[in-house]
Amino acid sequence: MNIIIFEHVPVTELPAAWRSRLAQVASATVTVRIEEEAPATAPAEVFATDDPAFGIWRDRTDMVDVAAYVRRLRQPRYHRDGARNEP
Repeated sequence: MNIIIFEHVPVTELPAAWRSRLAQVASATVTVRIEEEAPATAPAEVFATDDPAFGIWRDRTDMVDVAAYVRRLRQPRYHRDGARNEP
């Protein structure tokens, strides 16, 4: 974090907007501290599980073993010799 500090600054040398916020006499001196603001955190992205459609097929009994199910889907319909491949 970066911090800049100016000490013993006469109120008359401050910008008009800053002077109007102070209840000091014109001959007073102040310390000005300027800090770097923390970056605003981005809003959290909506995770896929917040979608009601996520997991819609989780109760499917034919997909209990996902790897086997996908392997069966990717299997060719016919063997190399031309015979039909039974599921």
